[in-house]
Amino acid sequence: MTQFLRKTLTAAAIAAVLAAGSSAIAADSKPATPPPAAKPASAAATAPAAAPAKPAVDTAAIDAKFKGDKKAEYSYMVGMDVGRSLSSIKEEVDVATVIQALQASLKGDKTTLTEQEALSVRQEFMQKLQAKQAAKGKEEAEKNQKEGDDFLAKNKSKPGVKVTASGLQYQVVKEGSGAKPKPTDTVKVDYTGTKIDGTKFDSSVDRGTPATFPLNGVIPGWTEGLQLMTPGSEYKFYIPAALAYKDHGPPAIGPNATLIFDVKLISIEAPAATPAAAPAPGAKPAVIAPKPADAKKTDAKPESK
Repeated sequence: MTQFLRKTLTAAAIAAVLAAGSSAIAADSKPATPPPAAKPASAAATAPAAAPAKPAVDTAAIDAKFKGDKKAEYSYMVGMDVGRSLSSIKEEVDVATVIQALQASLKGDKTTLTEQEALSVRQEFMQKLQAKQAAKGKEEAEKNQKEGDDFLAKNKSKPGVKVTASGLQYQVVKEGSGAKPKPTDTVKVDYTGTKIDGTKFDSSVDRGTPATFPLNGVIPGWTEGLQLMTPGSEYKFYIPAALAYKDHGPPAIGPNATLIFDVKLISIEAPAATPAAAPAPGAKPAVIAPKPADAKKTDAKPESK
């Protein structure tokens, strides 16, 4: 489920969120599919858990703002979290009505809507937001496609820009030497990615750590472009949307976006050694060829003339 829809559900069931406490609110901000946690090292398994770091804030100043009323502090914090969760749909809801429903639900009073009616309204609201999001995405995709096509049409005539049969455009900034990678190779690169308006969306250079990946596991524009390079080369790629993320680009990129990458091929990584398979139980030992010294002993002597 997307973050957008999670926020929608939060809006529709905000009373349940508050009743569940601040832990439920914090859970709403987590990614839909968090990365799997790494297994702890055996040495650290029995180590006591470290105490969570305290925020670097002046707690005395916080107490002064609420005159030491901790319940007011906590309530205000929850209100901020709820407000942030509703920010994407603030134009769709009436805050006064939201507060009215909250108060009725928290007090246990009879609500204007029954649970069954609220479920029906929630489904209708979600459908409306989904349709609105789809229309917005379609509009953005068409805009990005046109801007990208116009950019590439002008860019291909610039000095030093080459165009492949697929439509990939590239410039050679610096040539390296050695063998070129194959699609099945793993490569180590440094790169910076920007949109055509100059917005940077990713950079291994900024992170200070080169990226290593199998060449056939990335977007087609990278797979094709890196096969033109040798270790030490630095190229600039202009990648059409069809060779990038097409209409399902991540939020930082958007649908149908043309992308620009400054790429340095550092190395082609050696394939990992494949461990030898253990012999099957009861299998006969392999025939071992005689060593050179043994072979001499069994060689027939040449006939004397």
